Amino acid sequence: MVRNKSKKTVRTFAVASFLNDLGSDMIYPIWPLFVTTFLGANMAALGFIDGLGEAIVSISKAASGYLSDRMRKRKIFIWIGYILASLSRVGYAVSVAWQHLIPFRILDRAGKVRSAPRDAMVADLSTKKERGKNFGLLRAMDNLGAVGGIIICILFFKLLGYKRLLLLASIPSAIAALLILLMVKEKKPSDIKIYKGLSFKDLNKDFKLYLLSSSFFALGSFSYSFLLIFAKEFGFKITFVPVLYLIFTATASVFSIPFGSLSDKMGRKFVLMLSLIFWALVCLGFIFVHSYTSILFTFVLYGLHKGALDPVQQTLVSELAPVKYRASSLGGFQMVIGLCAFPASLLAGIFWYKIGLAAPFYFSLALTILAAIMLLFVKEH
Repeated sequence: MVRNKSKKTVRTFAVASFLNDLGSDMIYPIWPLFVTTFLGANMAALGFIDGLGEAIVSISKAASGYLSDRMRKRKIFIWIGYILASLSRVGYAVSVAWQHLIPFRILDRAGKVRSAPRDAMVADLSTKKERGKNFGLLRAMDNLGAVGGIIICILFFKLLGYKRLLLLASIPSAIAALLILLMVKEKKPSDIKIYKGLSFKDLNKDFKLYLLSSSFFALGSFSYSFLLIFAKEFGFKITFVPVLYLIFTATASVFSIPFGSLSDKMGRKFVLMLSLIFWALVCLGFIFVHSYTSILFTFVLYGLHKGALDPVQQTLVSELAPVKYRASSLGGFQMVIGLCAFPASLLAGIFWYKIGLAAPFYFSLALTILAAIMLLFVKEH
């Protein structure tokens, strides 16, 4: 009975993830075009908005993870997160200048308060033999929803335009919030005592080393927006840009569960190293190989990178973390990564604007090699 309830909860989270990404990825393929072409921002402004979003994500995840562990409540953070995501897209739709996007971008990324409590709940409900697979399922449903959202974007963008498409994108996340509210049952704590919060000394040396390795990688791992703008600058038509986004998202969706399952058998580090290799190949492809076919292939490699990185990174963090501080550890990890991602996109925008299109990729490649070397010394528990 307990196992069945656990599986039902994980499946509910998966469906909610599908719905939320269905909405978000109606707009992600056109997001850089909406900001730069429709609202008139330059690449530095785009980098600032995307980087700011990642920084807010990091703070949201850390705060919700910390509060979730102290209060021993998960569900409330999860459904509120989906509500915030829905409201932000309505805000995007009413914006008439790129500066207006800033508060709604903050609201959107604050919706990530759902992530650390949800991931901690999934880790708690999973055994070690299925934990990677369960996180892979979440990422697969994320990406499957994204595929559906991209297809809707491609089919209806010309008909609806930016504004109405943004309004349409707000609906699935609202449904996801209702689904969590009605379907997920959270076990009440046996007492009302508030636990002390996580401190840095509670983390083991392997967690700290992996955090450092991931921070260096995040500092060079700029937003996907730059890949799409690169393709547009190379010569791809604006109407084809969402197809490139579809290629990498569909690839990530197909491979998330296999990579998660592979990590259950071969170890987390093995799959994470593969993810770094895929990203390094993406950078090399954009630097040296310039043809329409090669750019299409680099988006496949980017999808493989995301499919390997996202589920397995969360799995490893949850296993290196102290069990009673899982949400805090997951949130704290994402906070550090997100704070590094803010200057990553901002620096990429400045390098692009001041030096040239290839400069961000050279910078990222160097940091990826450094992160891979450090990952070698992390021991799995």
